[in-house]
Amino acid sequence: MASRLSPSRRLSTAARFPLGIALTSWNYMWRTTPMHRREEPGTAADLPPDLPDDRIDEDVQRLADGVGPLFHRLYRARIRDARLSPDELIGRLVADPNRASPTELARFLPADGLAGPIAVGAELVVRMPGPWDGPVRVTRMTDTSFRFTTLDGHLEAGQIEFRASRADGLLQFEIESWARSGDRLSNLLYTHLRMAKEVQLHMWTSFLEQVCRLAEGRLTGGVEIVSRKVDDPLALS
Repeated sequence: MASRLSPSRRLSTAARFPLGIALTSWNYMWRTTPMHRREEPGTAADLPPDLPDDRIDEDVQRLADGVGPLFHRLYRARIRDARLSPDELIGRLVADPNRASPTELARFLPADGLAGPIAVGAELVVRMPGPWDGPVRVTRMTDTSFRFTTLDGHLEAGQIEFRASRADGLLQFEIESWARSGDRLSNLLYTHLRMAKEVQLHMWTSFLEQVCRLAEGRLTGGVEIVSRKVDDPLALS
């Protein structure tokens, strides 16, 4: 699946970019959920996990395909009085990730156009209000987690995992990612201008808020965000 985004699609997504940024900025200004942010230097322990050999081909964006530093990020929410168990929550997201996605920022669509639960090997395109779409492949699944790996054309090169668990009597949901910018423009917007970084933070904290509603519980203690930066990941790999 070498070409996921036609010239006409690139024009239409680029045309929506100003509206998407405007909506993001408006929602970001009125955000009331407490966020506890930490930024720390990274180490070799922050490198992405290895991919299974049967999940790697020329479309997969490896660490060496990215640009700039590696960011290892963790977004965590703890949910009180949830009506869903960890596996029930993941089951609903596997059936349709858009049940928690802030669709004004990102919408998950099957690359083959066929609706249905996601499965290992399936490819999706994350439609975003900008000049990029984000093709990903499902590379790992358990009863309580699933992981995407970015493909050629994504604005990041890396992996992202969504998982649910029980911790201290609460339902805990985490989004963990390991990624470099996919090209020099993405690196400029994320690492230097920080614009894409704040949009991304808003998107995933909004996802966590929607997860709380989906689980029919209450967010407790705000959202925890830890970002670890590895300046030269290839030197450590």
